[in-house]
Amino acid sequence: MTKTLLALIPCALCAVAIAGHAASVQADAAGPAARPNVVVLMTDDQTLRSMRAMPRTRALIGAAGATFTNTFVNNPRCCPSRATFLTGQYSHNHGVLTNGPPGGGWQRLRGTSNWLPTWLQDAGYRTAHIGKFLNHYGREDPYEVPPGWDEWRATVDPTTYRYYGYTVNENGRLRTYGRDHDPRYYATDFTARESVEIVERLAPEAQPFFLSVAFLAPHTGGPSEPGDPLVGTPAVAPRHRGAFSSLPLPRPASFDEADVSDKPYLMRRKRLRPRVVTDIEALYRQRLESLLAVDEGVDAIVAALRASGELDDTLIVFTSDNGYLAGEHRLPHGKAKAYEPAIRVPLMIRGPGVPVGVSASQLATNADLAPTIVDAARATAGRVLDGRSLLPLSRDPSLGRDRPLLIEVAKGTAMRTTAIRTPRWLYAEHLEGGRELYDLARDPMQLDSRHADPALARTRSMLARRLAALRRCRGAECQRLSALAKLTRPARRGERRRARR
Repeated sequence: MTKTLLALIPCALCAVAIAGHAASVQADAAGPAARPNVVVLMTDDQTLRSMRAMPRTRALIGAAGATFTNTFVNNPRCCPSRATFLTGQYSHNHGVLTNGPPGGGWQRLRGTSNWLPTWLQDAGYRTAHIGKFLNHYGREDPYEVPPGWDEWRATVDPTTYRYYGYTVNENGRLRTYGRDHDPRYYATDFTARESVEIVERLAPEAQPFFLSVAFLAPHTGGPSEPGDPLVGTPAVAPRHRGAFSSLPLPRPASFDEADVSDKPYLMRRKRLRPRVVTDIEALYRQRLESLLAVDEGVDAIVAALRASGELDDTLIVFTSDNGYLAGEHRLPHGKAKAYEPAIRVPLMIRGPGVPVGVSASQLATNADLAPTIVDAARATAGRVLDGRSLLPLSRDPSLGRDRPLLIEVAKGTAMRTTAIRTPRWLYAEHLEGGRELYDLARDPMQLDSRHADPALARTRSMLARRLAALRRCRGAECQRLSALAKLTRPARRGERRRARR
């Protein structure tokens, strides 16, 4: 029985109510009486490919719900991406463009009381956040607890990027953990343990809860360890060190790309030196090893929900804030680019209203997370949402097939790159004047930009017009801009009229 229903029934009538309503609640978990708990599990800088290190998460969330195989972030940086999760808006609407001032950081969103946690509070939820928050949080006021959070256990910058010796704001009080590198306080394990405690404490209550869990892994973080390469790596839990020590670095055709003459000027870098490739391989292995603790943490959180009897009444979302480049297109590491490894992230959802064992191939964006949660919780958003609920898409594979997504990458206070991602095409325009156009059906590795191909002039022109509209879109307008499926043949007269409309 759902928490909301129990809250409405006097205690003396609970047994009768349970007997009378159990069948209907089980048959329709999204019915009028249901308000599911919501748990969002977010990693940092995780690629879709790295899900190979997380078999428990794939089984407990993906196989038990829906796996969205084509999920992208609007702005592939930590802070803008997390702001999109909390507002349901693209960067050009919520205003967080980069990780730090003047165009980004927590300061750009600081003081807001109009975002996901307050919407859920208004809908009757108890809200809690554990782990990393937005970049630069705590630099001005480490004691600050942002509006909308009933329970607050966020790491304070700059200690956020330490796997030991990090400081946590615990509802306005500061505590530092793991100064002596005690394995018990390895950051990922601490985040998981605190999350389990929250679940165990809130589960018996009638009030539904929203739990936001933000792991640091596989993001780079101190302390440095013996054998680390020159490039920064995540600290790995002692029990997992060396787990992937013999795993070779994947080298797709885009790795150390042979010819970058089709790329914008700033991307025409020298080939990767052997020492750099060695460092990339070491970083790749340690990133996977750091995810093993996350996989165990997800298992523990799901087990706590199951033990409390709340698992079937909980919507669980697993995703990452952005992807990561590891040698693709001659980029040794990084993320703020409109290339697939940086913008594509894992996304799995299970819970009420989500069919089991579904693989949804429609395009999804992190701007869809807030609308999905608002939909499931039957809450009311206080902002115009640029994304859409993914619950209908998980149930009907024909929905959302042609939607376009907007990619934004900023520099300072200006957008350096904007791109439109459709099921077939990625078209990008750069502040410096460069253009890129990839036919992803034939060139999924983005090796051959065809922006100068006369045969695709019409396709490029129509994508450019739609990109211009997306750059200023707001709300439902972002969804109405139909994507392009086939634009390589001359348009018929009727098609030209429809395109003009």
